[in-house]
Amino acid sequence: MSSSNLYALPPLPAYELRPLPFLVPPIPDKLLTLLLPIAAYWILSMIFHWIDTKDYFSQYRLHTPAEVLKRNHVSRWAVIRDVVIQQVVQTLVGTGLGMFEPEDVYGKDDYNVVVWAQRIRKLQRTLPGLLSLVGIDAPGLAKNLAGSYPVLAGAISGGVYPFAGTLVTLAGGQQVSVPAYCGWETILAKTLYWYVVPTLQFGVAVLFVDTWQYFLHRAMHMNKWLYITFHSRHHKLYVPYAFGALYNHPIEGLVLDTVGASLAYLVAGFSTRQGMWFFTCSTIKTVDDHCGYALPWDPLQHLTSNNAGYHDVHHQSWGIKTNFSQPFFTFWDRVLGTVWTGGDVSARYERSRIAAQRKFDQGSSTSLITKSPLAENMIQDVKPYQGEPETAVMLKQIPFKHQQPAPPPPGKAEQQAAGSREQVLEDSRDGGKSILIEEAQEEREALNMIRRSTRRRTASSLTQSDGLRGLTERVTSGIHGRTGGILGMRSGR
Repeated sequence: MSSSNLYALPPLPAYELRPLPFLVPPIPDKLLTLLLPIAAYWILSMIFHWIDTKDYFSQYRLHTPAEVLKRNHVSRWAVIRDVVIQQVVQTLVGTGLGMFEPEDVYGKDDYNVVVWAQRIRKLQRTLPGLLSLVGIDAPGLAKNLAGSYPVLAGAISGGVYPFAGTLVTLAGGQQVSVPAYCGWETILAKTLYWYVVPTLQFGVAVLFVDTWQYFLHRAMHMNKWLYITFHSRHHKLYVPYAFGALYNHPIEGLVLDTVGASLAYLVAGFSTRQGMWFFTCSTIKTVDDHCGYALPWDPLQHLTSNNAGYHDVHHQSWGIKTNFSQPFFTFWDRVLGTVWTGGDVSARYERSRIAAQRKFDQGSSTSLITKSPLAENMIQDVKPYQGEPETAVMLKQIPFKHQQPAPPPPGKAEQQAAGSREQVLEDSRDGGKSILIEEAQEEREALNMIRRSTRRRTASSLTQSDGLRGLTERVTSGIHGRTGGILGMRSGR
């Protein structure tokens, strides 16, 4: 090979674009992209609904069936209606977006892999200069390595591989030698094109959706008009369940979910099939976050800390102004100080009897529901909850000891709960004061049940774990009763 060809880049291959066959004939891929998230939503929701009705895995419930019926302020049929409306809007927006998308084609993948190989070769040309900055003679080092390690020598010399060439037949029948890529360059180029770049695209889309939803979601809680006008509808579900995940005001559903996901698709530069994967995964994650179960074998509840337990806190009267992050990660809550800081919330789920048994079986003193950090002192940064108790005007109108649930730990958690409960009171249209009074009554009933249970046994000879075991056995037959809760687990107070 002539010296002039040593630094020449291998030629790009020719390609021919052809229409991409449908993934599931005869359904066009763009239509399948719209249908799959809807199908995933209802299939997964019905699986969880079936688990609910059959009372399977009740030991992992966050709430009892009685709570679903008693504490929620909207009928299941109204939830289904609004979810269908949102999915119709979602489909119309997706159809409009698809009209501006180019036709799905294939045939350019080999060409794109070679483009990445070119970038790798060009990047190697910077190595001699970089090595010279630290006093290394790249040409001399490459010469010494050429006999034993020719590929390494070629990379050090700036991507010069005299042995890497191939013969190309020209139109007139003449054969000429042209540069070619080394095996490692081709492997690396394929890895970048097929795996690294799509992973980065998915990460960009996740970051965009998390950011979009966090700040809009937070704004809907911090602004009284936005909350009462739009977002309070979703919070009629104080006890979330799977098919209520997309129960929203239509405008909120359009802006928060549909527009956010569509923009993420565009920003990440997804193809139709990448979008199909992303939209479906996002839908599954959203349903799982509202499923009402802390399932130990559910991978979605362990891949990130944003799971059903984490989001369930946000649906409670004392945590409604915390845990805004959704649907993937919780970093915005943690960076901006809006994660629930009241520690283990198991005490606040005393109506979920099975959680107590789970805690006893595991012998764990950590937070079973959310793994939230405990606000152990008064010096923790309270932003953005500074002054919430002082500005909670409506909260002061309810006698605390008699008509409100017990307070969380002092410090930031107490201020978070004050702001959250004030927001519940402001939404008088969907419960207001009655929500807090109802929860306070349920807490008193749970405590009375504990006292009755412990008086019937020799309390002085029992450990706390023994008491929990005996209490669990006593109420096994009452899983659908309103007193089937965590019963006495008051950690963090």
